[in-house]
Parts: sequence; structure tokens; C-alpha cells
Amino acid sequence: MADKSKMPCNKPRPSDRAGKKKMVKGCESGKEKLIHFGAKGYGHNYSAAARKSFKARHKCDTAKSKLTARYWSCKNLWAGSGGSTKSSPKNKRGKY
Repeated sequence: MADKSKMPCNKPRPSDRAGKKKMVKGCESGKEKLIHFGAKGYGHNYSAAARKSFKARHKCDTAKSKLTARYWSCKNLWAGSGGSTKSSPKNKRGKY
């Protein structure tokens, strides 16, 4: 388990929790919180269309608090352009 006191503030790194991609020590207005975000096991579709859908679905434009997983998912995992369009693993794929 990560030692929160030794982690730098607001610097995402790989998570040590099963099923999560990243973790970050969120620091804002004197508060600190260890946040794990991003689900493992669903492939890596960060295409432009997937990015647009995610941002709309999670209302990324209103995510302001650094103490929430929504903020970090929007800022770290889904920010920017491009990314992999690799499809989901066969056993995890749903009907679309």
C-alpha cells in the first residue's frame, strides 16, 4: 500500500489497488485524499469519439475539485487528443 505522507501532491502514478489504473494524492485547500481512478480490464479505447462520449457522460467541464476521481479521470486519462483505439478484450466486450 502506498504511503500517502511520502507521495507528492497532485501527481498521478500507477495504482496499487486491484482493478484500478492510477492513483493520486489529491491536495486542495489544506485537505489531502488518496484517490484511485480508472477501471482496468476494459481495453484502451481512448479514441476521439470515445473521449467525447466520456467527457459528456461524466460532465468533465464541471469537474473542479481535485479531491474527486471524476476530476482526475477527466484531467489525466481522458484529456488531450488521440490515444489508442485498441479494442476491448474479447471476454469483456458488450453489445454496442
